[in-house]
Amino acid sequence: MTRWGILGPGRIAHKFVQDLLTLPDAQLYAVASSDQQRADEFAKEYNAPHAFGSYEDLLTLPDLDVVYVATPHVKHHEHVMLLLKGGVAVLGEKPFAMNTEQVLEMVGMARTKGIFLMEALWSRFMPGIEKALELVQSGAIGKVVSVKADFGFKAPFLPENRLFNKELGGGSLLDIGIYPLFLAYLILVKPTTIKASANFGSTGVDEQCGIVLTYADGQIALLDSTLLAKTDCIGLIQGETGQIRIHSRFHETMGITLIPDDQEPTSFDFTRTTHGYDYEARHVMQCLADGLIESPVWSLNDSVNLMTLLDAIRAEAGIVYDGV
Repeated sequence: MTRWGILGPGRIAHKFVQDLLTLPDAQLYAVASSDQQRADEFAKEYNAPHAFGSYEDLLTLPDLDVVYVATPHVKHHEHVMLLLKGGVAVLGEKPFAMNTEQVLEMVGMARTKGIFLMEALWSRFMPGIEKALELVQSGAIGKVVSVKADFGFKAPFLPENRLFNKELGGGSLLDIGIYPLFLAYLILVKPTTIKASANFGSTGVDEQCGIVLTYADGQIALLDSTLLAKTDCIGLIQGETGQIRIHSRFHETMGITLIPDDQEPTSFDFTRTTHGYDYEARHVMQCLADGLIESPVWSLNDSVNLMTLLDAIRAEAGIVYDGV
């Protein structure tokens, strides 16, 4: 049985735990919040035996196996470091931190102390994403020419909400633009040139961001994110001899279609009854059971590389946060 803790019982944590509890060998063991009542309510809802009104109190549980960090972006580094220093394995929400310097510090701590650490890039563990990568690697569409991906939804304008609050790391790029960028990185790895532009709202966050990446072998990636409108949220991987369409919403897809140039399309169905967080949770548990300190599927180097790209895009588009 893997005993899980939750640091930050917000909306995403609810979804994560709902999926976690579908796994027979997982237990929600503890929850920590900056508010004791909130922790108590979360623990009661999901039958967790321990509820704390401070994050530090998680470190008082010697039999806690791993903690899922689901606080606002600007707090990820602080809270991951707190747990690693206390000797606790961590699954930390994306973006892993606010910049590459912070991520490197987290990675260095985990590797030095020999403690498991992984970024919760849940899309990497979706069966549909894994199938798309398998098809690309098998040559099903020939050499990849381009990757196109968008992610947009119409967010209610609430200035204090984390999406529009610059002090909480708000904006479209770090919250949802990371998903199109992840797909491009997964398929094409590191680009040679980066172009990006953003539109900024009244609170100073990027409400829209557009990205063009080019690669050494001539490929291109066209990516965009917006908080102002619902978009198709489709991933398209174009090859010289066909296309892979990752159905909406691509980052949590339940289906993909392989469309060869000279054959009938083939669809792959990955219908599920969960939100989809159970895939990454199961992977973390397997890594812990195997005695690993990082994932062989989404490595700490991958997280560093992705954050390095996010930093470069931020610099190109003028997306700035105080102190980071």
